[in-house]
Parts: sequence; C-alpha cells; structure tokens
Amino acid sequence: MANIEFQLSDSLEKIFPDSPPNTTPMNDISIFQNEQFSFQLAYRSNDNKKIHIKVGADDTLLTSISHVKKVPSNLPAYPDSHDENYLSTESGLFPDLLEPVTAEGIDLETDGWNSIWIDVCPSAGAAGEKSLTLHITDESHQSIFEQSLTIRVIPHNLPEQKLIHTQWFHTDCLANYYNAEVFSEEHWRIIENFIRTASENGINMILTPIFTPPLDTKVGGERTTVQLVQISYENGKYEFDFSLLRKWLDICKRNGINYIEIAHLFTQWGAEFTPKIMVMEDGVLFRKFGWDVAADSKEYRLLLESFLPALTEFLKANWDSEKVYFHISDEPNESNIATYTKAKELAEPYLKDFKIIDALSDFSFYQKGIVTKPIVANDHIQTYIEHNVPNLWTYYCCAQNQKVSNRFMAMPSARNRIIATQLFKYDIEGFLHWGYNFYNSQYSIEPIDPYVITDAKNAFPSGDTFLVYPGKDGKAVPSIRSRVFYHALQDLRAFQWLEQLKGKDFVLNIIEKCQTITFSDYPKDKEYIFQIREEINREIEKVLSE
Repeated sequence: MANIEFQLSDSLEKIFPDSPPNTTPMNDISIFQNEQFSFQLAYRSNDNKKIHIKVGADDTLLTSISHVKKVPSNLPAYPDSHDENYLSTESGLFPDLLEPVTAEGIDLETDGWNSIWIDVCPSAGAAGEKSLTLHITDESHQSIFEQSLTIRVIPHNLPEQKLIHTQWFHTDCLANYYNAEVFSEEHWRIIENFIRTASENGINMILTPIFTPPLDTKVGGERTTVQLVQISYENGKYEFDFSLLRKWLDICKRNGINYIEIAHLFTQWGAEFTPKIMVMEDGVLFRKFGWDVAADSKEYRLLLESFLPALTEFLKANWDSEKVYFHISDEPNESNIATYTKAKELAEPYLKDFKIIDALSDFSFYQKGIVTKPIVANDHIQTYIEHNVPNLWTYYCCAQNQKVSNRFMAMPSARNRIIATQLFKYDIEGFLHWGYNFYNSQYSIEPIDPYVITDAKNAFPSGDTFLVYPGKDGKAVPSIRSRVFYHALQDLRAFQWLEQLKGKDFVLNIIEKCQTITFSDYPKDKEYIFQIREEINREIEKVLSE
C-alpha cells in the first residue's frame, strides 16, 4: 500500500515541503455559472511512485488538473526592502508552476508536502448543488484516496469584466525562447496561444509592438526586433505597410481582447531618445532610429509627421478608437519633466482622438497637466485619491514591495487576491503590470530560461517578471499567481454587481466590516477573502430571488 498522506487545501495556501498546509474548511462553496473555482489536494509521500488522478464530477462541472511544481528563486525579496508579510525572504524553491496533468499521471515529489491543483468551471446551464469526487489510484491501480466536495452553482452569470487589464506582452521573448523566426507562421501560432491564455485569465488589453518596444533595454543596447509596421523611405517620403499589424489585431479580436495598447513612442526613463526602428532604404533594411537618435531630432519629427497620421487612420478603420491607448514614455520622474513634455508635444497633435496613458508616480505630472491619465503605482496612489483624480489606473512592480498588494512568489496568495477590494473601493478603471512573459535578464542583455531563472538574474523579486511559463508546443502554462489574480478579478465583478443591485455603501459595509480598506492597510488573512466573497454571493442571490 502506498505510504502517502493527503489533505484538501484551498487556493490561497502556498504549500511548502517542510510544513503541513494551513487550510480553510471548504464546507460552503458557491460560484456563479461562468466562474472558475480552484482548490488543492496537498500530499506528502515517502514513496517515489506515480499516481493517477480521476475527478468524478457532475456532468455540468468541468475540471482541469495541474501538478504544482516548485521553481528556484535566488531573489525572493530585496534584502533591505521588504515587510513582515512574506512567506520567506530566503532563496530557495517556491510553489508556482501549474504543470498540466496528462493521462500518464503524476510522479510524486518526495521532499515533504506538495500539491495538486484542481480548477472547476460549471458548464452553461449548471445550477444547484453539484458533487465533485477526487479519486486517486497508485501505479497498481489500487485506490489510495477518495473525497467529495459539494459546490453550489448559483443560476446566474457574473457580469462582464469592467476593469481594463494589461500585462505587458513581450513578443521578442517568445521568439527567443522557442527559437522561432520573428513573425514566421510558428511565431504567430505561439503569439496566439499566449494571447488566448492572457484573455482566459482576464487580460483584455494587449501591448502592441508597432516598433520594438523601448522597454527594459540597456542604454545603447537592443532587444530582438519585433516591429509590426514595415517602413520604407524613398525619395524623401515614408511609406508604411500595416499588414502585420492587421494580422495582430485579427488575433486579438478572435481571442476576446477589447483594448489595444500601442507601444511607447519614446525611450524609457526620460523620453530622451527614439525606439529601435527598422527602415528599408535603397533596398537595405537597417536600424535608422534608436538610442543614438535624440527624441526631438529632425529625423524623428519627420517620421512622426508621416507615421502617426497613417497609423491612426489605420486604427480607426480597424479598431474602436475609444479602445486604443498610446504611451509616450514609461516611468518618467520629476527630473524628466522637460524631456517628457517635449516628447509629448511632438506626438500629441496627431493623437487627438485617442487616450494617452503612462505609468508614473510623481503627482506633479498630473498637477501640471502634463499627463492627464496617469497610471499610478499602488504605493503612491493615495495622493491622487486625496485629490479626487477621476478614472484612476494603478500598477505595481518590483518597487512596490512593502505594505501594498503584489504577486511575488514569496508573498502569500491572499496578498495577491486582496487587490479586488482596493480596485472596487476606489473605482479603479485600469490595472497594468509590466511582466506577462518577460524572459530576459534585466535590461534585456540576454535571454533566460524562466524555469531556472525567475528573478531576471538577481534583479527583481521572483514573480515580478512573468505571470506564465513557456510550455510545450508553444503554449502558455499558468502559475498559481495568474490563477489567484484572475480570482481577484472575479471578486471585483461580484462586488460591482452587488453595487448595481444594492449600492456601493452596502458593499463597502461588507468589505470593511473588519477594518477600513486602503491600498496599504487591509486584512492579511485568507479567511477574510473567502468569508466576504460568500457573503457577497448570498446578498446577490437574495436580491435576484426577490
């Protein structure tokens, strides 16, 4: 008989080998018809065996199973910049990768506690109490574990997601990792796989590389060229081929992407230089723009004068201009006000029918009217809230490592999911993160293997640089962090629905019954998240049944 111990666990527990899971009882589970519910089966094995998992479920419950795999982190947290709400700040292995389980079963880990991840989604028309049974057999097909759950499916659908959500899509990293020629049929196939997974996890805006995005690139360095717009220059005139951009937009449309985010028109950290732009001239394709060309150079002015009118005309014909967003430069600070302002003045006259957004924290950019739609770091957003800035966006990255919500592997999953309460309370319109699939070292000096290096070569806390892994056959493989953030988006949809039914104060009374919510102050325990979500569900049901 197999020497294995099993224990059901919730989706917000990160299970490490050296300690048994601290689980929340799953006695009262309710979900809507179009909602995903996830839980784990923790196990501890002393046998190096393969097991087979079967999930017997009501016909209206669809399930998928993953094996939670640990990945290495040399930098789980900055040594001198973290708070007490981390699971560990020591380098080591962290549970994160959700490796799909095949019919061959699972080879058990034998280093202590590990887990199996189960996703449950009702099919259309499901309603009422549904039974789900986990049945585990060993390699000899002997039953070694069986347990059932009851999930109550509420006969209504959550409303569509309102939040605009982008995680920056790094097309070059896919070409590099899979050794695929840029914009070859194989590259396009992989791109679509990753966009589809993004959409399935609540990402509805995609960073679009009209030029190779001038992001996370060493000054003077280059990233692999991924330029959707082909440019030629002859007889003093620019011409543009938008056929690859049209193909990109078609992929976005058929995978449920609603918003397009145009890559930055000027370099990061100050808008002083131009992006890497390839131009065909006299039959030769060469890099005409980059770090060696000033942002306000005559050459770039001439390009923008031709390019931006042509691009915006194309976008208006092929997308809803209300759902196209432009960037000037990423993360400018007070010392960059002059160069950022000058860069914006070059581009803005051609973008009157579009929104311009940029990630920043310095309030003076908004106060002086330089940026009218800022994306503010969640540890700097309170100033904007106090000044009643409307339709705020927020973001976090490596620097938001104390007090606020974030998604580092070393953080509890509750710290990831809690953001739903904050997005709701402050009516946040959009959320941005820079790392959907950044598989490079810092400054894109070299490609990395994300299964081996999870911190951009000791630069950013693990979990900051990517949300999905590059899987077999060019498919994106989710992480615990991607699932948990998607669950937060579902929470937000439920909060907003109850707000429509009963008013915002009614919802806030539920969310803030333990304490007042801010971006830096919130309940830390996972039980709070499960409890308020069940209460929200009950209140929605109550109204709908009246």
